[in-house]
Amino acid sequence: MVNGPPSYAATSASTPIAQRPQLNGHRSSSTDAVARTKILLLGLRRAGKTSIQQVLFNNLPPKQTFYLETTMRIVKHTFQFPRTSTVIPLEIWDCPGNTTVETLGAPLSQFATMIFVIDIRDLYNQPISRLVEFIVAAYQANPNMSLEVFVHKAEKLQEDDKIENFRQIHERVSDRLLDISPDYEQVQLNFHLTSVYDHSLHEAFSKVLHKLVDSLPYLEDLLNVFCANSQSPKAFLFDTTSRLYIATDASPVDSATFNLCCDYLQMLNSFGTLYKSETANTRRPMPTTPPLLTSSTSSLSATRTATSDPSSPKTTNSTSQRSSSDLFYPSASTSLHPSTPGTTLTYHLITSQLALLALLPTSVYEGRRGLIEFNVVFFREGVQEICQVETEARAGG
Repeated sequence: MVNGPPSYAATSASTPIAQRPQLNGHRSSSTDAVARTKILLLGLRRAGKTSIQQVLFNNLPPKQTFYLETTMRIVKHTFQFPRTSTVIPLEIWDCPGNTTVETLGAPLSQFATMIFVIDIRDLYNQPISRLVEFIVAAYQANPNMSLEVFVHKAEKLQEDDKIENFRQIHERVSDRLLDISPDYEQVQLNFHLTSVYDHSLHEAFSKVLHKLVDSLPYLEDLLNVFCANSQSPKAFLFDTTSRLYIATDASPVDSATFNLCCDYLQMLNSFGTLYKSETANTRRPMPTTPPLLTSSTSSLSATRTATSDPSSPKTTNSTSQRSSSDLFYPSASTSLHPSTPGTTLTYHLITSQLALLALLPTSVYEGRRGLIEFNVVFFREGVQEICQVETEARAGG
């Protein structure tokens, strides 16, 4: 049975900013008011670096990546979503294929993560040599830097060849590092098999983001409480624009479930702008990406909440309350299995940029709909409070 009002007292982000962990971000310039987390995107020419960035953050159709021009200089892409609010503002450095440690033009200690992209069909010697060069320099400059390797364009090979090439790249990089020094055996390298033509890229980049979100434990606790009170076997907190999941509950992530949530969110983003609330007026602005409406089992609801942060100034609280209460929160659902007992995939907008996607037993969703919505309201308030604290911390408090 679905439990009563959930207790979020132990998981809310009302901890004073002074007691929060240090954010792993750097200010992009003297005029930038927000400390963005920097990601270094490296790889040889035509490895797929720009394609990754464009598909994830600019919604470029994968088939159009073929027409992207070759990157000739370092391009800094900032993803703060000024029209919305996200948990973590990013700055991604898209580097040309001839970039070396000496020509980078910035110390590696500034970056929280380094992503090196290798074309799975390429000859491995040159990209592995360049990768090892950056790994050695990064480990010396910042041993805590997250080192990620995207073995990209996996769709070009058959399944057996894909796995074999992936294994060979992994082994050659490890062997090359051991040849330099046994100390590099301790370096934590994370390898991901990716493609822009499926959701493997979104899943891999989501795992990269998890290491950069300082509030991840708080978000995971909120999701765990929601799942326990709503009998949900799986729940994700997604960024609606990039379709990257910011956090999930403690249960293991099933690729099939993740792919299903990504497809559903993509469909809502595509058709959501065609619909609006009949009760929405000029004083209640719609979110930038208001996904609504699904199949015949779809449902639409709007809830308005006002959040407050006891550690924030009163003026900030009043502004936050007005913006939260004026925001329209759409929801949607679709039945995955019509047979009994059945499973329902639900969508609830949490902030203007974050959405909760959760699997629920159809019997629970239909029979205890009110309590599900009540749990969502408490979850929304907790996430909004975390986002507010993160924003204030990055802006300097």
